[in-house]
This record gives sequence, structure tokens and C-alpha cells, in this order.
Amino acid sequence: MPKTANFRLAGAAIFLLTVLVRPAAADDAHIAVAANFADAARDIGRLFSDQTRHRAVFSFASTGTLYTQISQGAPFDAFLAADHERPQKAVHEGLAVSGSEFTYAIGKIALYSRNPDLVSGPEILTLRQFDRIALANPVTAPYGAAAVQAMRKMEVLDALSPNFVYGNNIAQTFQFVETGNAELGFVAQSQLVNRTGGSMWEVPQDLYQPIRQDAVLLKHGSGNPAAEAFLHLLKSAAVRTVLAKYGYGSSE
Repeated sequence: MPKTANFRLAGAAIFLLTVLVRPAAADDAHIAVAANFADAARDIGRLFSDQTRHRAVFSFASTGTLYTQISQGAPFDAFLAADHERPQKAVHEGLAVSGSEFTYAIGKIALYSRNPDLVSGPEILTLRQFDRIALANPVTAPYGAAAVQAMRKMEVLDALSPNFVYGNNIAQTFQFVETGNAELGFVAQSQLVNRTGGSMWEVPQDLYQPIRQDAVLLKHGSGNPAAEAFLHLLKSAAVRTVLAKYGYGSSE
């Protein structure tokens, strides 16, 4: 066989081998994430990038705000809500893939103040030694709805309502307390994991309905391998470790 033919065959073999061993192309997954889960999501995003060639691009806001954006055509691939109603609604309204929804975390609320002497337990809510108490908008933010449920069960809701300062989401609510715009507030327990100082009371979970946080694959993300891989990772033991780190419960 002529030498030129041998060279052509060798070149073709090298090209074929290159194609076969080349790793799959990386894709982006655009994920709408409830504000309370921001820190945990960033950790999971780094884990996701380490384990795959894909990248998670997060957008954080209240669950209600994100759902409005999704219903108006925002190009998100997956939705990590702070409740289970909105993902179910997304499926019913044809915005998400039926059967893809699942609970990825169980949220908890805490009463928190930067003042180390202010919050020792629920008695602060009856002593009324403050002017403003922050909570997330209960209409759009499940953590705010949980705070309202807890205050109603403690029979302090009506008395405290004139003192309410509402955040658009749990992240803004936390900032109200951190900046002193409110002396105390109902925040996500996960927001206190890396904080030092201040005072807090972990609100007993029998005072509010479990904050079941569900994820769902949106129609826009159907067929996107990065979005599907990210949701698969959320069910893993590695992510359960991250959840525990940030004070979330797991459905497993």
C-alpha cells in the first residue's frame, strides 16, 4: 500500500479516536431558586461543576416572584421553590414536566435579633420590647406564611401586626434585621448557620406547617442534560450533607 494511503488511514484513525474520547459538551442550567436557599444552592452549584462539565446559573428571588416570571415566559430550566404548591401549579398550568416534581429540602424558621440579649424564647413576642419585627411577605414567601402561622398559634398575631416590616423575600427580611431596620425578625434558620453573635429562638415546627420545598423541571429545561443532571444531584447523599450543614431537613 502506498505510504500516502497509510498516512491517510492513520490520520483518520487519530481523528476517530479524538471524537470518541472527547468529553460531552458542557451545558448551562438556568435555575430559579427561592431566596432562602441561596447559600446552600451556591455550595451545590460548586459540587455540580466539580462532578460534571455543566454549570448551574442561579436566579434568586421569592417563590411568588419567581413563579410570576416563569408564567410570563422567563427562560428558566428548573424551579427550586420554597413551597410545594407552586411547582404543582406549574405542572397543572403546563409550565413544568409532569412527574418531575419532588421535595428537595424541609425549611425551618427562627426568630433572630442582632442584639445578643433580646431573644431568649417566645416570651419576647408578648413582652413587646421592640418597635419593629420583620417577616417575609406571607403572600409570596412561604417563610413569611410560616411566621404568620406560628404567631397565630401563639395568639400574638393581631397584637404584633402594627409592628410588622415586610421583606419582599426572606433574604431582604434578614437584611432588615442585620441593618437594624427591625430589632428582630422571623428568618430562615439556614441564614444563621454561619453567623456569630446575636440571639435567636428556633421556632418549634409544630407551630407551623412543614416548609416542604419542592423542585420541578420546567418545560424550557426539558431535554437540557445540565438541568436534568442538576435535579438528579439534588437527590444525592452529597446534597443531603449540604442540607444538614445549612440546617435543612431532608425528605429521605
